[in-house]
Amino acid sequence: MHELEPYYHWQDQYISEEDEASPFFGREYDEFSYSTKIYNYYIHPQWDYFGSDTLYMKVLFADYTEGYAIMEFIGEWNDSISNDIMFLKRDVIDQFIMNGINRFVLIGENVLNIHVDGDDYYEEWYEDIIEEGGWIMAINMREHVLTEWQNEGINQYIHFGEKYNEVPWRKFKPEQLIVLLEALVMKMLS
Repeated sequence: MHELEPYYHWQDQYISEEDEASPFFGREYDEFSYSTKIYNYYIHPQWDYFGSDTLYMKVLFADYTEGYAIMEFIGEWNDSISNDIMFLKRDVIDQFIMNGINRFVLIGENVLNIHVDGDDYYEEWYEDIIEEGGWIMAINMREHVLTEWQNEGINQYIHFGEKYNEVPWRKFKPEQLIVLLEALVMKMLS
């Protein structure tokens, strides 16, 4: 897992630790020391800790004028034991919402497992952004992760599924990707 680093090809446009509105502003990374682990596996030092010992993330891009953020995740999303959704909502999402973000893209190729424990924080997140035309979308998630979310009714709050798992997001610049994803949401809603 230590070789899986966050996507870095948009760093010419955005770096979360240099963004004063980002929850990760001012973070410093040691590229030569691997000290962070998920269970017994070291992960790349560029992943950001947000309160969970099993799930880490990286804000790949945030545009406050256009109102969207693109985030990549790695590890085990565990709401049952470590309440990951609470930490994500309170320590990351709320700060972005306060700064005008109302569309969220969650990239989950490296989310290896998920354990949901209720939908309260998902519902709160959704309610915080829906009046402003916002949405939450998960792309490229593993099938068993989507099945767990589906079984727990999270599909009421987050757009996910087959059409969203076919998005070749690395081919696009952030502004192109959000236009494509916005079109997918509008198509699904109509």
